[in-house]
Amino acid sequence: MSMNWSELKSEDQLGKILDESKSKSVLIFKHSTRCSTSRLALDRLERKWRDEEMPHVKPYFLDLISYRKISDSIANHFDVEHESPQVLIIENGRSVYDRSHFEIDYNDILEASKS
Repeated sequence: MSMNWSELKSEDQLGKILDESKSKSVLIFKHSTRCSTSRLALDRLERKWRDEEMPHVKPYFLDLISYRKISDSIANHFDVEHESPQVLIIENGRSVYDRSHFEIDYNDILEASKS
């Protein structure tokens, strides 16, 4: 089962994400198309993802090679260090969880997004 990603392609979408995060958790996956670790982390997350376990989470996908400026805006706005791959969970307009590389774990995301 693949994830139902919303692509993050403009900085204007960050305002929408902030609004959405008031009613549900928003997950942002920052992916580098040039990085094998990023590909592995993405594949692992997509293989384990179950929509029925995550109805309260809206996933966004950011190709940070194509949209590096958006990635920088995310790092600045949510006060997290830029990394790749990286997952953030946004709730009520702030990052409540961020992990990178092989720390990206479906079960941890599930637990963190239930807060």
